Amino acid sequence: MTPPPFHDLLPTVLVVDDEVRSQDALRRTLDEDFTVFTASSADEARGLLQRQPVSVILCDQRMPGMTGVNFLKEVREQWPDIVRIVLSGYTDSEDIIAGINEAGIYQYILKPWSPDHLLDSVRNAVEAQVLQQQTSRLDLELRTSTRVLRQRTASQMAQAKSHFGFERIVRAPGSPLDLLCRMAERAARYDIPVLVLGESGTGKELLARAIHYASPRLTGPFVVENCAAIPDTLLESELFGHKRGAFTGAFEDHAGLFQRADGGTVFLDEIGETSPAFQVKLLRVLQEGEVRPVGAARPVPVDVRIIAATHRNLEQRVREGLFREDLYYRLSAVTLTVPPLRERVADIPPIARQIVQDVAGELGHPGAALTDETLACLLAYPWPGNIRELRNEIGRALALHEGTELPPEAFSPRVLQGRAAGGGGDLTAALPASGSLTERLDVIEAMVLRETLLRHRWNKTKAAAELGLSRVGLRAKMQRFGLDKP
Repeated sequence: MTPPPFHDLLPTVLVVDDEVRSQDALRRTLDEDFTVFTASSADEARGLLQRQPVSVILCDQRMPGMTGVNFLKEVREQWPDIVRIVLSGYTDSEDIIAGINEAGIYQYILKPWSPDHLLDSVRNAVEAQVLQQQTSRLDLELRTSTRVLRQRTASQMAQAKSHFGFERIVRAPGSPLDLLCRMAERAARYDIPVLVLGESGTGKELLARAIHYASPRLTGPFVVENCAAIPDTLLESELFGHKRGAFTGAFEDHAGLFQRADGGTVFLDEIGETSPAFQVKLLRVLQEGEVRPVGAARPVPVDVRIIAATHRNLEQRVREGLFREDLYYRLSAVTLTVPPLRERVADIPPIARQIVQDVAGELGHPGAALTDETLACLLAYPWPGNIRELRNEIGRALALHEGTELPPEAFSPRVLQGRAAGGGGDLTAALPASGSLTERLDVIEAMVLRETLLRHRWNKTKAAAELGLSRVGLRAKMQRFGLDKP
């Protein structure tokens, strides 16, 4: 596969899978952000690697002739700088452990994979490779010029702090996030655990990074583990490490995430998905300030700050016996709740404009302006997927619509109609909790009028025709309910 000229600057990903349909699915998911090469066997992949620099390899585990782990073990020996990811539909712990130990696997992604999770994983893998290359260059400079290294490190830290700081969390003036960020910034100064609550896609990890870079630990690492993305049986080994021979497949010592994060911050996302058995072990780490790798005779001291996040109601899970009460209080020294997008609608326009700019840059797209009518549709939609869903919608609109503006019809029908998928017939959620029948019917009538006007882009003639009203009658109802075009 020869990439077109405009892909020359994109990171390169090699997909190794003997099934053509799997190759096609992975290519469709990745080809907007990466230059994607495909190979149907280990031999074909080796030939391509000898001709073409590659940043990341996505390799299927079960292939004829050679497993993905065995192939990636060879890759590790010949091309150690390539980041290696395994895709598998099987949760065989021995395969996973062998992949981590022998092939230096960066991540083990289980099938069926989600496009968002896969994209995030590959983006993080590319970032890890870039950081590794930068670290290697800095190590070389350390031998030649300490002064230059100090200057460059200070510059990089200032750049990271600027890029991930609270001021980079996009919001409107007077947003509910202003108070949240002020509280988070105050909490960041003190070395205490922070629990971040909020629905999926609201930006919990972004807030956690801002806390890290506003804290005294900003020069230390910020490491992330999604507790819901790895089997519980392997989570202990991944976080705390293990010793050689601790279990079948443990061929060498493995430093856990807590040891690698020493001096920095550990962000445990989806902490509410962990099992009670694992929670006991995590509680001991928080109490004692040390981890015991699996199979180790003695504990290892670690100095980390914990920021945990979840979309679950942990207090309710404590009452249900699904989450330890003592661990909850350990994690929630400071609790911050990120409100969903529907509760801060004024933030939607600036966030949408920033996403257009970011996604256009990623896609090599010239960009497009959001019209007033488009913003009205975005404001009317409840965004159950929050910022992640908004980003997906804008990416889709930019990819499929041509022109210098993004009109409402560039977006999905559910966004255009101002309602979440599957939620169009549920009016009870929007009804007032009390009031007469007439008052409640007025609410429903106003909702129907607004939805119809939005769908017809505030064309009163079309809206009146659909509703069986005259233009005069429609205008009267709009005045009654205060439905003015934004």
